[in-house]
Amino acid sequence: MTQHAASTPPYAYEDDSARTRAVLERFYEAERVYVAAGGPGRADFSALAACLAPDVVLRQSPGLPYAGEWRGPAGMERFMDVMGRLWQSMEFLEQRQLVDGEEVVVTSRVRFTARATGRALTTTIVQLMTVRDGRIREVRPFYWDPAEVAETCGRAAVREVCGHAAGAGASGPAAGHPA
Repeated sequence: MTQHAASTPPYAYEDDSARTRAVLERFYEAERVYVAAGGPGRADFSALAACLAPDVVLRQSPGLPYAGEWRGPAGMERFMDVMGRLWQSMEFLEQRQLVDGEEVVVTSRVRFTARATGRALTTTIVQLMTVRDGRIREVRPFYWDPAEVAETCGRAAVREVCGHAAGAGASGPAAGHPA
């Protein structure tokens, strides 16, 4: 028979996974609502902030208009400002979450509609995430086709919102993304 330490209930792992799933559900719904409302000044960030750890870091991959590291809830709010200015809607068509306690892999099929061009983009995003103590601590998203993301947004919109040409692959503070 397996012995469990008094501080570790036998099903603590399942509890962590259930809590992690609940955080993810709240986060994705708040993200959808925030982007649709148009970001800062037009939407309330508090529902998103409630899902984030104080030291959260979002690492967007090179090639995206919004590449770079976004740190803390304030950095995430700046990132969401960029998303809200580039996209008018974000619809999760399909999503799978592989939760292993605090470690998560999320695969999403998402339909974005760009504000500037009105064009729709349906794409796949894979996110590697860490959730600790009921809050998201790290997010590393990988888009199927970053160049298509930039093209759908439109070169002028990317330059205006992100400070560089679409497809330029700039990231970090030099690209207007405070780390």
